[in-house]
Amino acid sequence: MNIESSNRTSSQGSVGSSNVVTDIEKRIADFTSIPVENGERLHVVHYEVGQKFEPHFTGGARAASVLMYLSDVEEGGETVFPSAKPISCSRKGERLGLSVKPKMGDALVFWSMKPDGGMDPSSMHGKYRTVVAKSLLEYEYYE
Repeated sequence: MNIESSNRTSSQGSVGSSNVVTDIEKRIADFTSIPVENGERLHVVHYEVGQKFEPHFTGGARAASVLMYLSDVEEGGETVFPSAKPISCSRKGERLGLSVKPKMGDALVFWSMKPDGGMDPSSMHGKYRTVVAKSLLEYEYYE
């Protein structure tokens, strides 16, 4: 499914059930201590050169997100958390809170909710435009 809006440009699809998917879900559950049954279906998102996802909050009652990077990206394509505790770096004059460069095989886990169930403002996240090479990302949300 292609997604084109002013906030997001990418293609994505759900991943069907298989032994590989079951193994991935079990590894995520072991790593995060969140039961497999609390997860949604795995999704793969494909960003072509120039595509992006503006900073946003994960909707609904999703407590955590796991992003798995399926490809390296030469330039651009970073996952950004603009409201996270600032670090001293900038990109074209823009101050970043936290930026994670895609590296194939890496995974990023972040919590959208605080322990009291309230939204964590530092969980606002997005994806910078991919400048060189395509970007593949797999994600799963947990309630």
